[in-house]
Amino acid sequence: MTDFFLIAIVAMIFLLIFQIAKASEYVSVLKGEEKSRKQTNRINGFLLVAFLILGLIGVWWCNHLFYGKTLFPQGSASIEGESIDTMMWITIAVTGVVFLITQVLLFWFSFKYQESDKRKAYYFTHNHKLELLWTGVPAIVLTVLVVFGLKYWFKFTGDAPRDSQLVEVTGHQFDWEFRYPGKDGVFGKKNFKLTKPEARNPLGVDWTDAASHDDIHVQKVMHAVVGKPIKMVIYSQDVIHDVGLPHFRMKMDAVPGIPTTLWFTPKWTTKEMKVRTGNPNFVYEIACDQLCGKNHFSMRGEIIVESQQEFDKWLAGEKPEYEKAMTPAEAPKTDSTVTEAKPVASITQ
Repeated sequence: MTDFFLIAIVAMIFLLIFQIAKASEYVSVLKGEEKSRKQTNRINGFLLVAFLILGLIGVWWCNHLFYGKTLFPQGSASIEGESIDTMMWITIAVTGVVFLITQVLLFWFSFKYQESDKRKAYYFTHNHKLELLWTGVPAIVLTVLVVFGLKYWFKFTGDAPRDSQLVEVTGHQFDWEFRYPGKDGVFGKKNFKLTKPEARNPLGVDWTDAASHDDIHVQKVMHAVVGKPIKMVIYSQDVIHDVGLPHFRMKMDAVPGIPTTLWFTPKWTTKEMKVRTGNPNFVYEIACDQLCGKNHFSMRGEIIVESQQEFDKWLAGEKPEYEKAMTPAEAPKTDSTVTEAKPVASITQ
């Protein structure tokens, strides 16, 4: 019954529009087509000017209301992201000026040069100088912007400084996993065939590789050191994800089978950002910027930026994933018996 009423309402709306259009035609016939057309043009001209003025006022008002709620006032939380902010402001300035000029001219010309018996429209097929101007200038400006963009892109995705902190980021529907190398500073090898979350090996780490025995594995929350470059080695276990770091002005795709890299240097700790933003609940967010499934919206991680001492203390309190995997599972307890625990994983000799 509800569907029937919806269809009836839509049909009535179309019928109403059709009747209004027919009534407009009858009025035009009664008044005379030419007179009606000129009157309509005149009304449309005034409406265009009104739309221009109200539109500009609306843009200013929206900026006044919502600019403070954007990430711009906070500034980039990474040193490398400052270049992105600069390039963004230049792009906004260039395209904003062009947009403002072209839109003002568009609406003003529509009003000023509406149909008139005192003026005859001038028509020309083409103008080489004009075409060269409006094609060449935008092409040069956009090329310059692209070159700067590529320069920054190659920097952030290129070789990180030697003293960079290493962290491996793995995305899957719909969560983030993080792995840190131990004291040896080397990640243990991985093999997707070894991926077994039920055996405490969700990343497919090869436990026969001694370098994996001191690696630290955590979920959802990543720790980083303020003022120290951090290199992210990014993986995906299923579909394409995207590591989005809006506060740091960085992002990088997580592609199945193809590790990608990204590095940046955090400027402020999480505690400092809580003061800067005036938000006691502030967190650095890791968002998935690539639509990856029905629960894409919930794929969210967090970065805690802290001092080197705080990071070392946190890392020292974490147990290597190898030890967790080799630890016997807790036995289920009952009132009368205790079932013997069995190892959930073992090393193949």
